[in-house]
Amino acid sequence: MEDNYKMVAKTLFGFEEILAKELTQLGAINVKQGVRNVSFEGDKGFMYKANLGLRTAIKILKPIKTFRVSSEKDLYTNVYRMNWDKHMKSSGTLAVNATVHSKVFTHSQYAALKVKDAIVDKFRDQTGERPNVDLRFPDLKINVHIDRSVCTISLDTSGESLHRRGYKTATNIAPINEVLAAGLIMLSGWDGQTDFMDPMCGSGTILAEAAMIACNIPPNLMRKEFAFERWNDWDVELFEKIEESLLKKTRDFHHKILGYDKSPSAVAKAKDNIKNAHLDEFITIKHEDFFKTQKAGEAKLHMVFNPPYGERLDIEMESFYKNIGDTLKQGYPNTNAWFITSNLEAIKHVGLRPSRKIKLMNAKLESRLVKYEMYAGSKKGKYMDN
Repeated sequence: MEDNYKMVAKTLFGFEEILAKELTQLGAINVKQGVRNVSFEGDKGFMYKANLGLRTAIKILKPIKTFRVSSEKDLYTNVYRMNWDKHMKSSGTLAVNATVHSKVFTHSQYAALKVKDAIVDKFRDQTGERPNVDLRFPDLKINVHIDRSVCTISLDTSGESLHRRGYKTATNIAPINEVLAAGLIMLSGWDGQTDFMDPMCGSGTILAEAAMIACNIPPNLMRKEFAFERWNDWDVELFEKIEESLLKKTRDFHHKILGYDKSPSAVAKAKDNIKNAHLDEFITIKHEDFFKTQKAGEAKLHMVFNPPYGERLDIEMESFYKNIGDTLKQGYPNTNAWFITSNLEAIKHVGLRPSRKIKLMNAKLESRLVKYEMYAGSKKGKYMDN
């Protein structure tokens, strides 16, 4: 069995706990939560598995060297000393990106440039040939993280961000990120045991992620490529074995997933994306204005949505959010309704008292994921404000 090594999964603020849980369930060891990241250990097969199977990870990094830096020369020298021919050929291509929190290094691009120079110079001095930079499809993608005086050099195992699942062909204005959508559904506690609804579904991202969660379908099966596929030690047989083992764990789903949107173009885009994801047998999308609808049937309903806010759509915030509350109150008994908003003032206009509020970041906007419990029958108004 190959040796285990440390890896770091990056995520969005507020998702650290659910990502740690995902990693533990997949079989990672030494799982430790950080801020916007979770570190863990596993072997090469697990690295493939993490990239294929994690819903709330944005990237999986494999740290290969940590050292102290107090100057540009320190950075260059330490990187130059590393054994780069273990990771790539002199005729190959590379890309370097950096994040810095340091008094010495104030520009991330400059730190990335110094690292690139050190690697290229090492190859040229040893072989007379130098690797080229390819920012789009490099053979090796290198991540530099400088925190005060500590520098960590990692290999980016994922390549393009893992939120790019590969099923979206069409999007509307400011579509929700797939990792954010999956995380919202998981934070809401939905387990695929009830009907699910997104009443403002846009291009269908929340619906697609809900169906994959319900059926335990690995989220990144449709990706065209992971960065590790260009590595020297790429093992296609092992990768296919891991893929097969994850596919064997899919499960049946016996409820309904329903999406509404009042925009015909959004409905068309959502249908295209759901079909492209091969999830159309689980999901129904209708051209409806949520504010003119009522819940069908008595069964428990779980609702997760991302309502538009002022920056994306020209809406009158106060009446829009009041309509959300009125529609839930009058038409959706026996429903747990969750939505995310970065308009913290807007929540006051819903006219219902949230039973939970979770602080998250949506892109750079501080947001809240709020939950409203609508009871059946006489308890219906339990969360109404007086």
